[in-house]
Amino acid sequence: MGVPLLNASGCLDPLTAPEVARSLDVVVTKTITPLPRRGNPPVRIAEVEHGMLNSIGLQGPGIDVFVDDHLPRLAALGVDLWVSVGGFSAEDFARCCERLDGDERVSAIELNLSCPNVEEAPETAAELVAAARAATTKTLYAKLSPAQWDIAASATAAVAAGADGLSLVNALRGLALDERTLQPRLALAVGGYTGPGLRPVALACVYACAAAVDVPIVGMGGVVSGRDALELVAAGASAVALGTVLFADPLAPGRIRAELGAEAAARGFADIANPSSPLVVRTGKNLQTDENDTA
Repeated sequence: MGVPLLNASGCLDPLTAPEVARSLDVVVTKTITPLPRRGNPPVRIAEVEHGMLNSIGLQGPGIDVFVDDHLPRLAALGVDLWVSVGGFSAEDFARCCERLDGDERVSAIELNLSCPNVEEAPETAAELVAAARAATTKTLYAKLSPAQWDIAASATAAVAAGADGLSLVNALRGLALDERTLQPRLALAVGGYTGPGLRPVALACVYACAAAVDVPIVGMGGVVSGRDALELVAAGASAVALGTVLFADPLAPGRIRAELGAEAAARGFADIANPSSPLVVRTGKNLQTDENDTA
């Protein structure tokens, strides 16, 4: 097995595209909140240069309907399942996590601590993680925003509060204007920017956090090729999530997996799935090749 590939939350409906879901190692659900949400008004998606903006607003059925109706169908796909949860308070996060606790169909919970399209909870990310940790024994991944000066400090606080891993990174806020009217193209003006333009930001965040904490990191942000995935692994990620690319290329998981293996082999890297592989130096200071590589 190589580097695990996931989908970024919200970038794949596994029930609509089950074959795409099965081509991944882990499926991550859209973010689920305690109560049903209609989401933001349209227009909610705009294609922009080097990516896209979205302002969906955490539309979803609520945790109870999700567990009773959606979860059985998701489990039937036969792929490891992570549930992304969100909310507007520590109580919201705790409620969702408590509802999922003990459910063997759920492998892990991803805490969406940084959605750019809704109001933020008043608590800090660490406080939200602590509330979730108190409500469940399941593996918790904290999804952090790149829109902070010292993301390593936030990662350290999240891990200290009980996060078992990190998902890096969430979207950045962006604005697109209509070419003719010069008015915002999205109904709420700003939205979350994702796509290739986010990749250098994601790399920097993964690199900084890998040096600060010793937990698994799912790297994401603008991955469209195996080379992109390899760079995230080199920066310190132990798994890679695909996001915007899935909208344009549903066959991307297989292609990127093959490209990743070829890119690693061409550089003389050994087993990149092995945490002790010389490919990944967790201090984030350098990158080493296989000891037999003389290049």
